[in-house]
Amino acid sequence: MANVIIKPNITALDKIRQMQRDAAFDVADGNGDEDYGPDLLAIRDDVRSKGTLPALPKIMASNDCVFNCAYCGLRISEDNHDRYTHTPKDLADISVKVARESRQGIFISSAVCKNADNTGELILETVKIIRNIHHYTGFIHAKVMPGTDYELIRQTSLYANRMSINIEVAKSEGYSQIARNKSKDKILSPMGHIHSLVKANKERKSAAAKNRYSYGAFGMFNAATSQATQIMAGSTGESDFEILRLSNALYKKYDLKRVYYTPFHYTWSAKGYSELPRTATPVWRMKRLYQADRLMQLYGFTPEEIAPDAEPDLVQDLDPKAAWVLRNIHMFPIEVNTADYEMLLRTPGIGTTYAERIVRARRQCRLTHDALRKLGVSLKRSQHFITCGGVFKGIRGDNVDTYKNLLVSPLS
Repeated sequence: MANVIIKPNITALDKIRQMQRDAAFDVADGNGDEDYGPDLLAIRDDVRSKGTLPALPKIMASNDCVFNCAYCGLRISEDNHDRYTHTPKDLADISVKVARESRQGIFISSAVCKNADNTGELILETVKIIRNIHHYTGFIHAKVMPGTDYELIRQTSLYANRMSINIEVAKSEGYSQIARNKSKDKILSPMGHIHSLVKANKERKSAAAKNRYSYGAFGMFNAATSQATQIMAGSTGESDFEILRLSNALYKKYDLKRVYYTPFHYTWSAKGYSELPRTATPVWRMKRLYQADRLMQLYGFTPEEIAPDAEPDLVQDLDPKAAWVLRNIHMFPIEVNTADYEMLLRTPGIGTTYAERIVRARRQCRLTHDALRKLGVSLKRSQHFITCGGVFKGIRGDNVDTYKNLLVSPLS
């Protein structure tokens, strides 16, 4: 496979910068949350993330795509783009250099070069060189192309820590509208393969640890133990409930590590999509989707609770937990000394950390407002929705609007 770079005297740094610009079309790399700033997963300490994930730099194997997806700047019909395809050796050299400088690992992605299997072979040979020649032991996230052969996926899973294939659309008919080279089966089939491999790798890892064997005893240098995917919002006019329902199903069926959300933008003309309306999904919608995602994964909310039939879309001025509270204001105030853990989590101003502290502390003593402050709980929001030993210190609202004013948290 030839290493084709349009510019004749391009430097290694220029290559890296170009690849990272191209990789902007793919955010499922472990740092999609942090890209949107500190208010993404926590609005006044209510919705917390599941730990901090490594901010992985992205490297592209090729930007010479044979697909013609309307939303992607690397599509085959886009003429104003310098095209390249790296050899596995060059890509491995660059990847290791970037990974060691970042000290976080590397995300190796690609456009679909020639076909899915050709691209899969390029990524597979690259990760082999990274592990076997460079002896790099850090984190590698490898992208899988739609329709990739199972054997290529299996071999890649022996070298990459995480793998991902992007489902992109929330509705199956969306592929024919914005990504005509893709299909539900070409994406879910590889996703199922990855899931099976990840499950088997976890079991082997557990057995190795239990028997005090090294990972290498099973020929598994850094075998994949997690999978992620990406969904675009706004590509098919879908509601947030439809997105969350899909995410929830993917988490359960494929045991995904994360679902990443990205806004669908179609603001420039793409050949073959003349009938497609211009769309620019606002970034604030992604922030709310990430918060809703965490509510499902950490707080036990269902998609139906977050986005019910009457309100299937998240709103800009309220985080999804606050919106749920307003729909269920009759359940408040709660008594912190007796409320179950799940109800504490659903109370404004109390997240997973403080709910756990409250449950532990009340085993030792009866909690007061002062005791909550000593535990670190901010009463600015929570005092309007709790009692401590029957004592209420908040504002009693005569209607929902009163409480809404206490919970509003607009996003730009």
